[in-house]
Amino acid sequence: MSSATSTAPAPTTDPKAGTEAARHLLGRVARYTFLCAVLGFFALPLLWLATAPFDDNPTITASLPRFTLDNFRALLDNPYALSSLLNSVYLAAGTAALVVTFGALAAYALSRVRMPGRDALLYGLLLLSSIVTGTATMVPLFELAFRLNLIDSRLGVILILTGGLLPAAIFILKDFMDATPTSYEESARVFGASPLQIMRHIVVPLVRPGLATVGVWAVANVWGNFLVPFLLLRGPEKAPAAVIMYTLYTEGGQADLRLLSTFSLLYSLPVALMFVFVSSRYGFRFHGGIKR
Repeated sequence: MSSATSTAPAPTTDPKAGTEAARHLLGRVARYTFLCAVLGFFALPLLWLATAPFDDNPTITASLPRFTLDNFRALLDNPYALSSLLNSVYLAAGTAALVVTFGALAAYALSRVRMPGRDALLYGLLLLSSIVTGTATMVPLFELAFRLNLIDSRLGVILILTGGLLPAAIFILKDFMDATPTSYEESARVFGASPLQIMRHIVVPLVRPGLATVGVWAVANVWGNFLVPFLLLRGPEKAPAAVIMYTLYTEGGQADLRLLSTFSLLYSLPVALMFVFVSSRYGFRFHGGIKR
């Protein structure tokens, strides 16, 4: 009785497949290495901001701090440090409230009312607000504030900042208004709702993420604005944190890193916390577009 024996073919390796796999692996390693280097480059300033306030002798380099809280105690001795943060909150909240309110009303009107030249007007306002910057308009704005008796007035700063932010806010909010179905408004109008009631109870809940986007954007712009409050506010007791930070220098003109780093940490926390809260509350992200 004979039995046939079969042998399995020996596995063959393709040199081209091995080369492609090695090339793909090297490409991924190089890509991730580059991303880590870029991330480290941009993370170093944040690392310094997080460690320098707790270092008894901070320098311009990021290093392990010798832990101390004396920097915060020294900052509390400055009579205008904490009050300037409150002034920044006042200016930012007031400007954001006006920008969101008037921007929403104007965007709703431009979205629902058909009139000749509407789009040209909107794009013209946006273009002029982008080309004519705040620095170029400070002379006429200062003259206007002087004639209206708004010099050394926080209300004057709020009104000027609101005027500068409104064109872009209207442009952003109009996209949200256009995406709102008009059938809801027509149903409310049948039951006798007024335009303001429709705006408050129908439109605002639907465009709330857009309002939050514009609110955060307005607060961030006002929070870091230096020129307008520096020129219009005379006394340090009304100055915001962006202006008071400019005074944290020694008599020789060098930056006091102990006070500057500590104040910078306190200065950046409110906006960062606001961004995290709004992002988690309304479920949108600021990357890749205005809304998702």
